[in-house]
Amino acid sequence: MTDASQVAAPAAADSTASLSCTRDPAELAAWLRLTETPGVGPVAARQLLAAFGLPQDIFAQPYAALAKVLPERQARAVLAEPDDTLAALIERTVAWVNEPGNAIFTLADRGYPPRLLELPDPPTLLYTKGDASLLRAAAVGVVGARSATAAGIDNARAFSQALSAASVTIVSGLALGIDAAAHEGALAGPGSTIAVVGTGLDIVYPARNRALAHRIAEAGVIISEYPLGMGARAENFPRRNRLISGLARGLLVVEAAAQSGSLITARLAAEQGRDVFAIPGSIHSPLAKGCHLLIKQGAKLVETAADILDELGWGRASAPAKRATRAAAAEASPTAPVVPAARPAPSVAETALLDALGFDPVDLDTLCERTGQAAAPLSAQLLALELDGRVERQPGGRFLRLP
Repeated sequence: MTDASQVAAPAAADSTASLSCTRDPAELAAWLRLTETPGVGPVAARQLLAAFGLPQDIFAQPYAALAKVLPERQARAVLAEPDDTLAALIERTVAWVNEPGNAIFTLADRGYPPRLLELPDPPTLLYTKGDASLLRAAAVGVVGARSATAAGIDNARAFSQALSAASVTIVSGLALGIDAAAHEGALAGPGSTIAVVGTGLDIVYPARNRALAHRIAEAGVIISEYPLGMGARAENFPRRNRLISGLARGLLVVEAAAQSGSLITARLAAEQGRDVFAIPGSIHSPLAKGCHLLIKQGAKLVETAADILDELGWGRASAPAKRATRAAAAEASPTAPVVPAARPAPSVAETALLDALGFDPVDLDTLCERTGQAAAPLSAQLLALELDGRVERQPGGRFLRLP
């Protein structure tokens, strides 16, 4: 079952009014018919646009002309009248685009994001909800694991908030984990954020991020190449990754396993000529292996947001910028990195256990060997440290000391 829910329209004024996008109902209906006719697809649509111009001109062509560009089956599909399902989608979408904050940009619109036009397969239609002017802003993509560690979440928020403080827009995918933390960090700063989703814009996936999606629609922008009503499909998410990297000048990978989808995004970014950045981690952490692989392949190792700004030529690495990263990590608010309030110093026994842990994930048997203690008392101490926010329990029965 699809984990989805409705997206409310942003309460802010329509920020797309000054951008050139398709509003005429007849023109929009023709674009929707072209892109959503079963059996046509995006490649055929681009071929037709290149051959005949606008969709209304395409539909005016005789079969013989279309058959010179497309196979017979596709040529006949183009000329077929929309069925009831497609007609209803067109009617619904034309109504949706007239709601405040909503817009659809076609490949023929002057307002279409220029960076996406650099892609070999730009979306024929780009649906937006929120401030579409951000699609032209200086931006950095931030991606990483859905099942991220607490340290990874903090890093994503801190880097994104510090970049936001430097007027950089953060692009991510509204997924759980690193994506959500990146959006939250961006919204906690003076900058903003772009969420690129793999569903229609009337659906939030995962539903757990519904409140965050509403905040982004009000203070940033959510975009998709998929029509209204499109639910979460596995094949959609790798395709949306090319838009995350395509809209950004650089891509930061915060945490990633060796087979992570974030590595696909990083590869796309490199192919698109974008800078790729990675945050290093423990050599024993599965969620650091992807970042380490990227660094071996030429990604730039970064420790602060200032490193990214300096590499992109948006500001020299400076003490204030580095402090901004650390300050973002230390700021406690619902949308910023949360660090526990002042807490008592660990006991002598807890300090000894923390020293035995080090800063790499360790299993219980190893801790027993390092401390000379039995498993039962160690488990009790680890639970106390976990509740105190000093230790994180990780998959595989391992424990990680938190900064």
